[in-house]
Amino acid sequence: MFLRWRRFFRLLSRDVLVLWYACRNPATPKRFKLGAALLLLYMISPFDLIPDMLLLFGWLDDIAIFAFVLPVLVRRLPPSVFEQANSSADRWLSRWRFGLHKS
Repeated sequence: MFLRWRRFFRLLSRDVLVLWYACRNPATPKRFKLGAALLLLYMISPFDLIPDMLLLFGWLDDIAIFAFVLPVLVRRLPPSVFEQANSSADRWLSRWRFGLHKS
């Protein structure tokens, strides 16, 4: 069970990197940038479907929305933008994986 969660969070972190690099690309359509901005805004907003003061449930709705919307945004990127963002994410992850990052 732990390995499934670990794999799930690893895939999410990769999607975050791909979306980050895609949003920095000028060829990315504005609707994707807007979708990423709205997702980030929802994550940091104090106004949620379930308030964050309800500890577990408040965070769970944020995680659920993030986990469902992020892959949808990444899948709908134009192919050329996705390829460029994916290769940038690969380079970044390989630097961290092999210890080539600078502290």
